[in-house]
Amino acid sequence: MGGRVMLQPQEVEVFYVLPAIRRALAKAMIVQGLSQREVAKRLGLTEGAVSQYMHGKRAKSFPLGAGIRNAVRDSAARITDPLTSVRETQHLLKVAMQDKTTCKMHELLGAVPKNCSICFHHG
Repeated sequence: MGGRVMLQPQEVEVFYVLPAIRRALAKAMIVQGLSQREVAKRLGLTEGAVSQYMHGKRAKSFPLGAGIRNAVRDSAARITDPLTSVRETQHLLKVAMQDKTTCKMHELLGAVPKNCSICFHHG
């Protein structure tokens, strides 16, 4: 790890995975025909945040894999308000952990050894 700070998986989620999920949700909702204003309302974000996601000014450095992108499309169709947004985002964070999206980002940051499986050991 070469002297880098060890990040907790939750820190990786908050700083990298969650913004990438929000960006993907906003884009999917726009594709579904919603306005930026309506997307912001449903996601509980500002219109400015949605605009930044759409123009690649936020969360642009973290690509999501195919599995989570498919889950995002499904979740985007179910989000009707900030409460359902929280529920679907929690679901997507679980998908990101299960398909090791979070692990891949953790590795890219150089904050864990290659092929780390700490998050998957229980006990």
